[in-house]
Amino acid sequence: MTTRSTGLLVVIALALILASSSLYVVQETERAVKLRFGRLIEGEITPGLHVKIPLADKIRKFDARVLTLDAEPASFFTVEKKRLIVDAYSKWRIADVDTYYKSTGGNEAVAHDRLASRVNDGLRNQFGERTLHEVVSGERDMLMENIKDYLNTTVRQSLGVEVVDVRVKRIDLPSEVSEQVYRRMTAEREKEARELRSKGAEEAEKIRADADRQRTILLANAYREAEESRGEGDAVATATYAEAYSKDPEFYAFQRSLKAYREAFSNKGDVLLVDPDSDFFRYLDRQQGK
Repeated sequence: MTTRSTGLLVVIALALILASSSLYVVQETERAVKLRFGRLIEGEITPGLHVKIPLADKIRKFDARVLTLDAEPASFFTVEKKRLIVDAYSKWRIADVDTYYKSTGGNEAVAHDRLASRVNDGLRNQFGERTLHEVVSGERDMLMENIKDYLNTTVRQSLGVEVVDVRVKRIDLPSEVSEQVYRRMTAEREKEARELRSKGAEEAEKIRADADRQRTILLANAYREAEESRGEGDAVATATYAEAYSKDPEFYAFQRSLKAYREAFSNKGDVLLVDPDSDFFRYLDRQQGK
C-alpha cells in the first residue's frame, strides 16, 4: 500500500469520525436540547437529523411519551376532619423542554419528586373541601378533574410538564379506626340479617298456617264427599238387596239362617242353649222349610 493510499484512508476515517460526532438524530418519542459548553443554546429541537459542533455541543434527550408517577400513599383530612389514607397516581409528559431542563436539570427523578409534592398538595386541598361520601363515591370524577386543572396551572410554568390525568387507586381508613368501622359495619349487617330472618320466619308461619288451613278444608271436603258417596252407595245397595230379597222372601230367610248357623257353630268351644221349637232350627228339622 502506497503512502498516498494510506493518507487517503486516514482522511476518510477522520471524515467519518467527524461526521459521526457532528450529526445526531432526535426520535419522534424524544425531546432534546442543545448545550454548548454547558450552556443551553437551543431548545425544542424537532425530530430528525441535526448537526452539532463536535466537542463543544452536547445533546440532552428526554422521553416525550406519557409517563406514570406512582407516589406513596399519603394521609389527608376531609371537611369532616376524618383522616383517610389515599393511594393515587398521575400521568404526565414534558410540555416545555426548556423549562423542564432548567427546573429539573433533565433528571426524571427530580421531576417525579417535585410533581409528587404538588399532587399531594392538590389532593389535600380537594379532599379538605369534601365529605367522606363525596370523595369515596359521590364526586370522584369531578375531584380528579379539579386536581388535574389545579396542577396544570402551576407545573406547566414551574416544571415544564403537563399533567394528563390523576386517578385514585385506593382510599383506606387509618388502622386505628378501621377496626371500629368494621365492627360497626358488622353490627349493622347482623342487625339487617336478623330483621330479614324475622321477616322470613313471619312469612313462613303465614304460609304454614295457610297451608294447614287449606289442608283441613281439603280433608273436610274430601270426607264429606266420601260420606256422601258412601251413603249413596249404601242406599243403592240397600235398594238392590231389598229388590232382590222381595222377589223370594223365603230364600232370603234361608240365607239369613245359614249365616246365623255359620256364625253360631264357628267356635266349637261355645255352648248354645236354644229351644228346639224356635225359629233358629227352622231349616234343620224341616226339609221343606215351611
